[in-house]
Amino acid sequence: MQRTSSFSWPQAVVFLAGVLVWKVSISVLLQYRHYIPPDFDSDFLFGREEYFWGVYSWAFYAHLAFGPPSLILGTLLVSDRFRKRTPKWHRWLGRVQVAGVLLLVAPSGLCMSWHAETGAIAAAGLGSLAIVTAVCTAIGWRTAVRRDFASHRRWMWRTFTLLCSAVVIRSVGGLASVTHFEAEWLYPLTCWASWLMPLLAFESIERLGKSGLLVATTGR
Repeated sequence: MQRTSSFSWPQAVVFLAGVLVWKVSISVLLQYRHYIPPDFDSDFLFGREEYFWGVYSWAFYAHLAFGPPSLILGTLLVSDRFRKRTPKWHRWLGRVQVAGVLLLVAPSGLCMSWHAETGAIAAAGLGSLAIVTAVCTAIGWRTAVRRDFASHRRWMWRTFTLLCSAVVIRSVGGLASVTHFEAEWLYPLTCWASWLMPLLAFESIERLGKSGLLVATTGR
């Protein structure tokens, strides 16, 4: 008997992303002691005291409040198993996710990008990430309202991929710290590559899936 199954790359990505998301989220939570109240000798806030108070502080704490939850919610919402078993929870949490990304994560990320480390190239990368994330989220919400669920899933996968750029940036930064690799070009490059490369990979896999090249067939 011949058995055919679809290539399970989304499940593998969700599992891997889930592990990394929890690791990053825990690391962020452990850093809260440096952020409340702000410790300007800590790694991220070092040198930001001059412009921290005011608009930047609101953006920073908004990003801090919903950034990790948006990643955790993302691992649930892109899971077909979670959606099929608990459709009502999927819809309600999806609304929370869309509101959080559009009202908190993307605007705060755009605001904070103006003060990105290493200058204009990094700022442009992070600012572009915030805008593209908001666009993908808005289109994903719109397609759900129109009940075009196939398109909705693709757009929300794009949103999740973009949100995971935070995981990539922290992973690259951590690896550079451990290996004592210091290069001025690393952070600006990471600010662009952290979302462009995963998004390109997603689009490539999508096209391969549509062409039928990602269908695996087992023997008799």
